Amino acid sequence: MMNLPEVFLEQLRGLLPDEWERLAGAITSSEPSVAVRVNAARGVAVPDGARRVPWCDQGFYTEGRPSFTFDPDWHAGRYYVQDASSMFISHVIRHFVHDPVRYLDLCAAPGGKTTAAIQALPPQSLVVANEIVPPRARVLADNVIRWGAPRCVVTSNAPAQIGKFTHFFDVIAADVPCSGEGMMRKDAEAVSQWSPDLVTQCAQRQREILKDVWQALRPGGLLIYSTCTYNRQENEEIADYVLQELGATSLEVPIEASWNIHPAIGSDAHGYRFMPHRVDGEGLFMAVFRKDGNAPRQDFRIKEKNIKKVDEMGKKWLSAPEAFILDQQGDLSIAVPQDIRREVAAMRDSLNVLHAGVELATVMGRKLVPHHALAMSLARAGDAFPTCEVDYPTALRYLRGESITIDAPRGYVLIACDGAVLGFANNLGNRANNLYPKPLRILSTHTPDAHPTVI
Repeated sequence: MMNLPEVFLEQLRGLLPDEWERLAGAITSSEPSVAVRVNAARGVAVPDGARRVPWCDQGFYTEGRPSFTFDPDWHAGRYYVQDASSMFISHVIRHFVHDPVRYLDLCAAPGGKTTAAIQALPPQSLVVANEIVPPRARVLADNVIRWGAPRCVVTSNAPAQIGKFTHFFDVIAADVPCSGEGMMRKDAEAVSQWSPDLVTQCAQRQREILKDVWQALRPGGLLIYSTCTYNRQENEEIADYVLQELGATSLEVPIEASWNIHPAIGSDAHGYRFMPHRVDGEGLFMAVFRKDGNAPRQDFRIKEKNIKKVDEMGKKWLSAPEAFILDQQGDLSIAVPQDIRREVAAMRDSLNVLHAGVELATVMGRKLVPHHALAMSLARAGDAFPTCEVDYPTALRYLRGESITIDAPRGYVLIACDGAVLGFANNLGNRANNLYPKPLRILSTHTPDAHPTVI
């Protein structure tokens, strides 16, 4: 059992007079649940008999904590490990969004809510996932690539920079940096770093973030605000700020009584509190708003000559090549969906874009070396490259970046394990050069006796 700060316990007493002891007990002495969300776009379904997450059709709880690091299915983007409470965003999106939109995930790393949004949004939506901290932004890009969606852009910018895209987005999700009270059960550091001053600092920063990005949301658009904390300063008081200072209407989300979600406390806004003594998940607060007014989103004027067109080599690797335009950034050949090429060009002009569309290949003179993102992409043609099935021990050696020997045609080959594509190798005959990206490689030398069973 951990010891919670007395001032934090006093906060809980004021917040939940009849339930605070149960909440404190859940934080200090209960085990966190583990949940995953399957990637239905890869044909993955929730296993029969699994205990489902009530508010997310693709989510289910695992028995214990499997060794995800050693599961090729995880590396293949067939599922995402995400706290069950955070999956509520899937329910929110499906309720409110019925037509393709431009969607911004403002504080997106490591990517759980981004990949949930990609899955829940109508087809043809554009998702922009932003993370201001560069190392976290790289992890975000890796997870987006692993998920395989070709209509996502990953940026690394301050909210004020994105706010200059006036009325550009239909939906903005802001899972803002917070004091982390909802993570105390899982993370001892969240307990040690907590203080009333931290709560006050976070609340002020949250107001600044929302104010900075507000202009980027079109009138009539949706704001989905969330934190992983319990206090009112960062939750209901911020919701009241959105209503009173920014100009918005609070929206009610339909929920089932059996879900045990606690309503907002002391606010005119609808809010949804997930607390571990009530739900099988960690602490979360979420509220949804509609920006006052009604206006179409705005476009930036981008001249066609500013949209680079490059050699069509590589388009043959896509299942629908006519739907893409090829761009070149440095030595990378990139396929961008035709209908969002102007938006991507506008963001490249003004923002730090880490990933957009599908990175097809590294251009080396007249030679193309296929990119890992192409192996992961749902836009890749199924017959673009030979696929070599390998057993579980070989798959782990591949994921560690080791040389492997395969029975496959010479040249670039997709490595797969139980039907899950992991990446490329260049088969030379007597051996295969491993092209799995170094930053993604498994560092542990441990090899489990059997393939962990998650899905």
